[in-house]
Amino acid sequence: MFKSLMLTAVLAALPLAAAHATVRTEAGLTSSEIGKNETYRLNVPTEKEISTTEVRLVVPAGMTITRFQTMPGFTRTLTKNAAGLVTEVIWKGRIAPMEYARFMFTARNPETAGVVSWKVYQKYSDGSVVAWDNSDPEQTPDSKITIK
Repeated sequence: MFKSLMLTAVLAALPLAAAHATVRTEAGLTSSEIGKNETYRLNVPTEKEISTTEVRLVVPAGMTITRFQTMPGFTRTLTKNAAGLVTEVIWKGRIAPMEYARFMFTARNPETAGVVSWKVYQKYSDGSVVAWDNSDPEQTPDSKITIK
């Protein structure tokens, strides 16, 4: 009985824990290989009763974005550094309440092992922004990918 209650409690908490904006490999993993060209997915659920209107992704140092999958209904703006590398991506569009969007892109991983942190800023139709940047690790964690 106790094990059943614990399992129920854990399963009930899973959707809440997985609801944040996250970056994972296309297969849903939190790790990848040194120097590998990997397809990543940025999953962004709308967690409020109003629409998400903008998603900003800050590209970690050492990651080199090479391609994007088209995303109908969204416009994409890139910020690049002096070397021409993408440092930030902004998607503008609409993700309604109780919906999510998945933005796919390909990137070349760093040539050294370590952990890269993806920071995501989710803007809502009322102008509020949720910073998935680990500024509050309990409430707004960033996404980490281990490169090994």
